[in-house]
Amino acid sequence: MQRKVRAILHVDLDAFYVSAEVREQPELKGLPVVVGADPEGGKGRGVVIACSYEARKFGLRSGMPISIAFRLCPQARYIPPSWGLYERVSEEVMATMKGFADKFEQGSIDEAFLDVTSRGADAESAKKVAIEVKNAVRERHRLTCSVGVGPNKSSAKIASDRNKPDGLTVVPFDGVPVFLAPLPVGVVPGIGKKTGEFLGEKGIATIGQLQELDGKQLLNWFGKNGVWLWGVIHGEESVEVRQQEIPKSLSVERTFKEDVNDFREVRKEAADGASELMRRVKSAGYSYKVAGIKIRFKGFETHTREKTLVSHTDSEGPLFEAVEKLLDEFESKGEPVRLVGVRVSDIQRSASGPSRLDDWTA
Repeated sequence: MQRKVRAILHVDLDAFYVSAEVREQPELKGLPVVVGADPEGGKGRGVVIACSYEARKFGLRSGMPISIAFRLCPQARYIPPSWGLYERVSEEVMATMKGFADKFEQGSIDEAFLDVTSRGADAESAKKVAIEVKNAVRERHRLTCSVGVGPNKSSAKIASDRNKPDGLTVVPFDGVPVFLAPLPVGVVPGIGKKTGEFLGEKGIATIGQLQELDGKQLLNWFGKNGVWLWGVIHGEESVEVRQQEIPKSLSVERTFKEDVNDFREVRKEAADGASELMRRVKSAGYSYKVAGIKIRFKGFETHTREKTLVSHTDSEGPLFEAVEKLLDEFESKGEPVRLVGVRVSDIQRSASGPSRLDDWTA
C-alpha cells in the first residue's frame, strides 16, 4: 500500500526573544540587540541568550559569554530576559497557528509543526497555507517567522532554516533526496557536533555523500538510529505530527529587581500576574479548578499554596480571590520578598471554547 503523502509546515519565529522585545520597544528596531546577562562593561559572567540579526553581523551568537559579546559589540543594547513576556507572546502566536492545522505540535517556545494535509495535499497548495500563516503572524502579532514546507517533519524543519529571517522554503514533495543532497550533514536534526566530526573523519561532509552509503553501514555505525537517519536523508521519514496535549498547569512569576518590604506591592504584582495568566487561559480556551501562589523570601526561602475550587471555571474572579486569601498567610511574616508567582492547574478545555475566535481561525 502506498504511503499517504502528508503536507507539513515547520514554523520558526525569527530571533524570537529579541523580536518580542523589539515589538514592545519599537525604538530598538534595526539596532544590534542582545538578550542576556548584564555585560558589566565587559566584566559580566553570564551568556548571550539571544541576539538580533544586526548583532550577529558583529560575530555575536547565542551561548557566547557576555564578556566576549561586549568586546565584539559594545554599542549593542543589552537587555535582561523577560520570560513572562516571551511565554505570553509564544502562547498567543501558537494559538493563531493552531487554526491552520489538522494537527499541531509545538516543538519549543518559538517553533511548531503544522500538518495541513487537508488544505495542502501538494507542495503548491501547502505553500499557499504557509503564506497565510506568515501573514497571520505578522498582522496579528507583529512578528516574522520562517517556514519550511515538506512532505514530512524532518524535511520541513531543515527547509525552515534555509532562508532566515522571514523566509519560505518549499521542498519538492517528490524530490526530497535531491533537495537534501548538496546540504551539509549538520543540518539534519539529530546530527550534532560529535556525530558531524565522526562523519567528517569518514570523509562525509554532505547529505549526498551520506545517501551513497548502504543502509547496513548506517545501521552498523549508529544502531537503530541509523534506520531513522536513512529514512530522513532519503525522504522516507514518516513521524506524525503529535497533537498537542493540554498542559497540566500554567503559571506566571515576577521577580523583583530588589527585595520588597511593602506587602502591598507584592499583592499588586500578584494581581498583575493573575491578570496576565487569565489572558493566556482564555486565549487558549481553557478552564481551571486549582489556583495557587508561589512566594520566595530573601535567602530563597520558598513556599507554595493551593486552593481547589468547587468546579472548573474560566473566570478571573475565583483566581483573584484565591490569590488574595493565600497571600494572607505570609503578610505578617514581615520579611523581604524576592519573588511572587500565580499558578492554575487541573486544566481542561473550556465548554465555551476560545475567547477570541480570530486566534483559532484563518
